[in-house]
Amino acid sequence: MMSKRHLVFNLSIIIIPWLSLLFIGKRSIKRYSLAGVFIIIFEIINHLYGHKRNWWKFYDKRSLFIKDELPFSIGPYMPLSMWILKFSYGNFKKFVLLNVIADGLFAFLFIDVLKKLKIISLNGLNHFQFFIYLHYKAYLLYGVQYLFEKTKRVS
Repeated sequence: MMSKRHLVFNLSIIIIPWLSLLFIGKRSIKRYSLAGVFIIIFEIINHLYGHKRNWWKFYDKRSLFIKDELPFSIGPYMPLSMWILKFSYGNFKKFVLLNVIADGLFAFLFIDVLKKLKIISLNGLNHFQFFIYLHYKAYLLYGVQYLFEKTKRVS
């Protein structure tokens, strides 16, 4: 059974990031949504693998991917990816820096807050390994956007 705290948390990590896209602009949504969808699909696959390997532990009993990992995949990943692309696409150093900051904050600070709130804690990974787990996908995101932009220019 999911605790009320976990339910509120899941709803907030889904709703708030998606509401933020109201301010990104139609053009940016259109431009970066393909890379965003790619990163959600890729992240779901990563979460399934991490779930199977017990890299993290959710405090609620009866661990279910749908109530535990899925909200992290469909919530912040696509909107955050689109915002980072909007502010940095075309400047790879800026893109990497923004991703290092976002991934570092989550891996080294926010995960500890979630542990104190008794939502999730790292189990099979340390903070640095978790940071790498989060961060390597940024390069895939940039590559997908680059390929999309390149094929758009050719057509």
